[in-house]
Amino acid sequence: MSEPVGTRVVLRPIATPLPLGFLALAVSTVLFAAVQLEWIAPTEGRIAALTALAATVPLQLLSSVVGFLARDPVAATGMGVLSGTWAVVGFTTLTSPPGAVSDGLGVFLLTAGAAMFIPAASAAGSKLVPALVMALAGTRFLVTGGYELTGSAGWKAAAGWVGLVLAGVAFYAALALELEGARQRTVLPLGRRGPGRAAVDGDGPLQPSDLRGEAGVRPQL
Repeated sequence: MSEPVGTRVVLRPIATPLPLGFLALAVSTVLFAAVQLEWIAPTEGRIAALTALAATVPLQLLSSVVGFLARDPVAATGMGVLSGTWAVVGFTTLTSPPGAVSDGLGVFLLTAGAAMFIPAASAAGSKLVPALVMALAGTRFLVTGGYELTGSAGWKAAAGWVGLVLAGVAFYAALALELEGARQRTVLPLGRRGPGRAAVDGDGPLQPSDLRGEAGVRPQL
């Protein structure tokens, strides 16, 4: 009798892509918030747009790809949606007159904002702080979409302030994840629980039966 043929699965160590993606998010949201709060001239929106296109979009796209390689659906989906959203915002801002609003961009941002709550909900079961970043990013897009549709000064100011809060939480999350990775222990709380806590504590290692059900290993994704 022939022996059953085993399947070999090779796991490659990969650093978490979330700090890079969160810092890229903070850079763009601060610049656009500064324009929305009128801390800088509306013409500086062009610089915010270029920053989004040249820095935030490629860095978050890279984070999304690494998230797929690391089998992290939160990083993969969340950073992918963020990258695409900032690309549209950047191109629209760059090609529009300073201070202009767009109904089409408003509808897009409402849709993208709602989409961000999907990875946020997924992350909430394991890492609360990254989930909060995703949820705040979604809220930021929703409020900005409200401004684009109405042109209201109130919506504009609200979008700016939400953007600054988002930047603060994103900076904290990036720092906490970087310190955790460098020191191999939790330094700043991330709200890890369930599988997120087990991953850091070294509990519940993957068993062969677990690997058979992983995306990329099982016959159907």
